[in-house]
Amino acid sequence: MSLTFRDYRGDAITQVVDSLARLRISVFRDWPYLYDGDLAYERAYLADYARGDSLVVAAFDGSEMVGASTGMPLSDHADDFASAFETVRIDFNKVFYCAESVLASGFRGQGAGHAFFDRREAHAKRLGFTFSTFCSVIRPQDHPARPAGYRPLDPFWRKRGYAPLDGVVARFQWRDIGDQAETEKPLQFWIKHL
Repeated sequence: MSLTFRDYRGDAITQVVDSLARLRISVFRDWPYLYDGDLAYERAYLADYARGDSLVVAAFDGSEMVGASTGMPLSDHADDFASAFETVRIDFNKVFYCAESVLASGFRGQGAGHAFFDRREAHAKRLGFTFSTFCSVIRPQDHPARPAGYRPLDPFWRKRGYAPLDGVVARFQWRDIGDQAETEKPLQFWIKHL
C-alpha cells in the first residue's frame, strides 16, 4: 500500500481543513452524493471539527492528502440529529459519530476504508464511547444518475459490524450537480456496539 495515515485531533485539524474541503468537494460530486459544494461552505463546516474530541484521519500519498475520514461525539451534532433519534433510546453521550470518509478514486481498494474505521473506532473507545455510528444517503434504485454496475458499500459496513438503525433517518439539504436549488435528502444511520 502506498498510503500513509496521520491522525489530527482538536486544534491540529486546522492544518488539514483546506485539503479536506477540496477532497469533500471532489469525492462527494460522485454517486451517490452528487454534491455541488463550494470551498467557503466547506471551510466553515469543517471549522467545527477543530475542537473538543474530534478526529480527522488523513491518508497521504507522499505529501498529498488523497483521503480522509472524520469523527466526533454525536452529542456535538445533537441539533442536527435529535429528531432522527427520537424513536430509539440511545444516549447521545455514548455514541461516537463517524462522519465523512472520502478517498480519491485511484486509491480505493488498498485498505483505506478499514484504516479509517479502525482509527476512528479506536479513538472512540479511548474516549469511553459505547457505540459508533454513521449515516449514508438513500437514493432511489432508478435514479437517472446511478452508474451502471454501482456496488453499494453495505456489505463492507456489515463486515465491519454495522447494521442499519431501523427508523433512524436524518434529513439534510444540499444542491445536486446541475440543480438550481437545494433539495432534501434522507440519510440512513448505521450503528455498531464498540
